Amino acid sequence: MTFTEDASKIRAGRGPENMATLRNFAITTLRDAGHRSIAAGLRETSYAPFTRPLDLLDLA
Repeated sequence: MTFTEDASKIRAGRGPENMATLRNFAITTLRDAGHRSIAAGLRETSYAPFTRPLDLLDLA
């Protein structure tokens, strides 16, 4: 429950499916970057929230 899906307020329309897609994308990106633990990968990424996610995607 790293992304606290149970506490999500998104319940209508295609919102839940879209959020699941984004979560899976984030998990795949962290795994491709070599992180074994998603929680640890999110913590490391959050240290520099405006540059680190772009580095993971090779956009910076």
